[in-house]
Amino acid sequence: MSTTPLPGIGVQYDLTTREHRHLSVIAHRDGTRTVNVYRADDPDACAQSLHLTGPETASLIDALMPAHHSPNVLHTTDLGLVAERIELSAHSHWNGRVLGETRMRTETGVSVV
Repeated sequence: MSTTPLPGIGVQYDLTTREHRHLSVIAHRDGTRTVNVYRADDPDACAQSLHLTGPETASLIDALMPAHHSPNVLHTTDLGLVAERIELSAHSHWNGRVLGETRMRTETGVSVV
């Protein structure tokens, strides 16, 4: 992730996902946020831009980083580790596969217990 100061506006945070998609978030000085998603075929062309209020931003953060009260979160630690139960459907791509074949930790950084 890279950070770019935007004088008089705020700060822009840019990141490229594992799927090579370009995303940016502009943290405006007034507390609002703009989330930009760029086109896959042209990472400089913005495909979608969402302007979020402060409360909308807080809701999005809560959805991305569920609080300890979430029924699926089993345990959190001071180290920032979270144990979360995720149910897979019977038709899941992962159902019936050997855990090592999933390359889950290599691909995502997630440990499966």
